[in-house]
Amino acid sequence: MPSRHEHITQQRREKLDRIRALDIDPYPARYHRSHTTREAVSLLEQQDAGQTHQDEVSIAGRIMARRKMGKSAFFDIHDDSGKIQLLFKNINHFNEKDLALFNDLDTGDILGARGNLLLTRTGEPTVDVKEFTLLTKSLQPLPEKWHGLTDVETRYRQRYLDLISNEKVRATFRIRTQVISAIRSFLDERGFLEVETPVLLPSAGGAPAQPFITHHNTLDRDFSLRIATELHLKRLIIGGFDRVYEIGRIFRNEGISTRHNPEFTMLESYQAYADYNDVMSNVEEMVSTVCRQVTGGCEVPYGENTINFEPPWQRISLREAIEQHSGIDFVQYPDALRLAARMKDAGLQVEPGENWAHMVDDLLTTFAEPKMIQPTFLTDYPLSMSPLAKTKPGQERVVERFEAFTGGLEIANAFSELNDPMEQRERFRQQQRDQQPDDEEVEVIDEDFLQALEYGMPPTGGLGMGIDRLVMLLTNHQSIREVIFFPQLKEKS
Repeated sequence: MPSRHEHITQQRREKLDRIRALDIDPYPARYHRSHTTREAVSLLEQQDAGQTHQDEVSIAGRIMARRKMGKSAFFDIHDDSGKIQLLFKNINHFNEKDLALFNDLDTGDILGARGNLLLTRTGEPTVDVKEFTLLTKSLQPLPEKWHGLTDVETRYRQRYLDLISNEKVRATFRIRTQVISAIRSFLDERGFLEVETPVLLPSAGGAPAQPFITHHNTLDRDFSLRIATELHLKRLIIGGFDRVYEIGRIFRNEGISTRHNPEFTMLESYQAYADYNDVMSNVEEMVSTVCRQVTGGCEVPYGENTINFEPPWQRISLREAIEQHSGIDFVQYPDALRLAARMKDAGLQVEPGENWAHMVDDLLTTFAEPKMIQPTFLTDYPLSMSPLAKTKPGQERVVERFEAFTGGLEIANAFSELNDPMEQRERFRQQQRDQQPDDEEVEVIDEDFLQALEYGMPPTGGLGMGIDRLVMLLTNHQSIREVIFFPQLKEKS
C-alpha cells in the first residue's frame, strides 16, 4: 500500500499530465517580473500616500498557502524578499483552460501573477489577479509544517526545504554573507590585498592537522587538500606584498561536532612590519565594526548571555587564565610526567604518552575556554604549542601568540610570525622528534617554504579567524551546522 507521501506525489504527477494536456508548459523558460514582493508592498505604500498613481505589477513566487472563501481564493506567495497575497476575486469567471489550471495548482508551485495592488480590509498587501502563469510545477509536497520545519536531520540533509520553510534560516545566511562582505571592506580599506592560494598541495602545512588526500590522475601523484593558507600567504609577504588576506575553504580530516566541520571557512591575513599586538588591535576593531554593520550595535545575545564586542577586549596570559580556572600553573610542571600527575589529581584523564603541549591545550579547552564569554585575548603561549611564532624577548620558552575567545568559542589565532629560517627548520625537526607514533597532528616540513624564508621575510603579524564561528556568535546559534549551508553529516542509514 503506497504511503501518504507517495499518494500525494502521484496525484501531483497526474496534475502535471493534465496541465500538459491543456497545452500549457509547466516549466516555461522565462517570465517578466516587474517587482519583487517587497518592491510591490513598497509601491502600494506609496500609492496609499498619494505619491504615485495606480499601476499594474507582475510578481512571481512560491505558493506557500491557499485559502478559498466562497467564490474567491487567496494565495500567499513568497520570494527572496518577502511575501504578498494574491486575490482571485471570482474563480468562476475564469475561462475553462484557466479554471482547469487553477484547480491543479498546489502549495509549492511557483506562480507568476499580474494585477493591481490593493489593501484588504484587514490591511493585507494584495495583488488583485487579472492573469496568472504557472512557472514551475512542484512534484513533491512541502513538509506538513512548512512554517516551522523542525526535524534536524531533514533540515541539514535537505537544506533547500529548510530555506523554503524557515525565514529565520534564510536570515542567518544573509547575515553570513554580510559578515564576509563587511570583513572584506574592512581589510580592503586598510590596504590589504585579497588573494587566492592553492587548495591542492604536495603536502599540507601551516597547522597541526590531518589532511584529506586526493589523487591527481594526470600527474599520477597524491595531493593534500589545504589545512591552512598560512605558508603560501607568507610567500607573498616575502615576495613584496605588505598586506594580504584570503577568505577560503579549509579542509581538516578530523571530528564532527557542534563546533567542528571538516570543511570550514577561514580568514587568514598577514601584515608586514606588525606584531601580535597590532593584530590584536585590528581584530577587536574589525569584529566590532562588522558587528555594528550587521546587527546595528556592538551587543548581541548568545545563549543566556549578552556579548559586548566594543573594544578594548580583555587581555590575559594563557598561564594566568589556566591557573585562574583550573588551579594548575603549568609552568611549575615543565615535563609531561609531572604535568600528567597534576592533571590526574584535578580529575582529568590523560592518555598514556600524551605530550606536554597537548596536555596544556587540554587544560585550556576543559577549564578556561568555557569561561571566556566576553571577548578575551589569551596571550603568550608556550613555544612547544606554537612552532610558527616568534619567541617573546627575554622568555625563550614563550612565544608572541594570542587566541581570541568569546561565547566559550575560540574565534581567532595569531602570531608575531617567526621569520628566522634556521630556527624555523629546527622547530619543525624538533616536532618530528617529539612526535608520538599515533600522533597525526604535527606540522610537516615544507622545504619550499623554508627556502622562501631564506630570502627574507620582514617582521610580520599573522591572523587566522574562523568565519563560521563568528557567524554563530552574531546569529545566536550554538551549532556550526546552523551557519553552513551544507554541513558534513554521517551517511544516512
